[in-house]
Amino acid sequence: MGIKTRMYREGGSWVEELPNVLWAHKTMPRTRNEETPFSLTYGIEAVILTEIGMPTHRTTQRDKEENKVELRLNLNLLEERQEVAAIREARCNDRWKKSIGKLGPKWERPYKVIEAYGTGAVSLKM
Repeated sequence: MGIKTRMYREGGSWVEELPNVLWAHKTMPRTRNEETPFSLTYGIEAVILTEIGMPTHRTTQRDKEENKVELRLNLNLLEERQEVAAIREARCNDRWKKSIGKLGPKWERPYKVIEAYGTGAVSLKM
């Protein structure tokens, strides 16, 4: 659900709902670059509140020193990860511009009308 939709649905209590909506926006993967804004900023995926209160493999199988090393490594690789995401997004944008969506033409070469029918239908030759 989008930010605008959620805010209008909440009516007068949108101020209380805003932090939840922004958190969801920051932690949802983008389809164009397959990354979350949070991970592209901090180098790791966010731990959601339900993971903190409930023991999961991600929260129970951690060593503090190993965690620090991994965090430093993630931060060192962050710039490269951001560049890869930017390249993915640019490729997706290029594909979108070329196809003009699903209603765009499926061919790029010229065609000519070879026969016209009285009902308005035409036969095309590519």
